[in-house]
Amino acid sequence: MFTPQDVAKLRAMTGAGMMDCKKALTESNGDMEKATIWLREKGMSAAAKKADRIAAEGLVLSYIHMGGKIGVLVEVNCETDFVAKSAQFNQLVKDIAMQIAASKPLFVNIEDVEPTALEAEKEILRNQAINEGKPANIIERMVEGRVKKYYQDVCLTEQLFVKDTSKTIKQIVNEAILTIGEKIAIRRFVRFEMGEGIEKRCDNLAEEVAKQIAGK
Repeated sequence: MFTPQDVAKLRAMTGAGMMDCKKALTESNGDMEKATIWLREKGMSAAAKKADRIAAEGLVLSYIHMGGKIGVLVEVNCETDFVAKSAQFNQLVKDIAMQIAASKPLFVNIEDVEPTALEAEKEILRNQAINEGKPANIIERMVEGRVKKYYQDVCLTEQLFVKDTSKTIKQIVNEAILTIGEKIAIRRFVRFEMGEGIEKRCDNLAEEVAKQIAGK
């Protein structure tokens, strides 16, 4: 069901005790994500224990990518100015900014997804399943599975970390909480991409050649 390495990985991610990690993996049938949630619900993870703390310090960082084609501003909070100035925290914020530039998230967390946007996405997924000829009794299960993939695409904390795809952004933040010892939270971000939203000219080569032949 799970290995000692899984227990060690969960412990490193959450800061919970060894036995608590074993129980969490047992309760979640070895699913690492579900085990992490189980520990947080039980208040056993380091991140959960710090969740109610106030994180009003931190860093707003700008990141420019591809020679000025993509720009990111991100705010990540911590509890003290001392940590905000530390090399480890600064590297974490830079990694998060790079993630935003590379992966184009729309929201920070699952909780930030607007209900209307989620329902619209579910309706699209239902229609896809229907058009694929899937039986009615499994469509909702399929939709829920695809919604999870949707969250991984649009929610920053659910995305796989571009520098280490064995971890999510949520996991690298939790690891930083464990080693730094303070609450860390990604508060907000904006991402700009050159020309985004502008209708670009797209000439039809065949039509252009035809015009030239006709002498127009």
